[in-house]
Amino acid sequence: QVQLVESGGGLVQAGGSLRLSCKASGNIFIINRLTTMGWYRQAPGKQRELVATITSGNSPNYADSVKDRFTISRDNAKNTVYLQMNSLKPEDTAVYYCNAEWRTLSSWGQGTQVTVSS
Repeated sequence: QVQLVESGGGLVQAGGSLRLSCKASGNIFIINRLTTMGWYRQAPGKQRELVATITSGNSPNYADSVKDRFTISRDNAKNTVYLQMNSLKPEDTAVYYCNAEWRTLSSWGQGTQVTVSS
């Protein structure tokens, strides 16, 4: 019903920056009513964890590990959520997944790889 496509991942040196994008498509009725959108990540051998979320009213929430380094934003007109990642660290290396929620529906993207070299 809602498809999410991430982009912007890649390889960067420690201290560098990347900007991830996630565009929603599909059921316009649902897309226009999405509540929380966000980013999660999963490193090899670890569980998926929350990175940042943002409500339809643009209230952000961040994991402690990324506060003051990452910024989440949302453009409802473009059905897109962004994650600006600055001061990247090797421990930020993971597959980053986009998520969008509406009522009981929770949609996930395929993920984009972020690799930070030391």
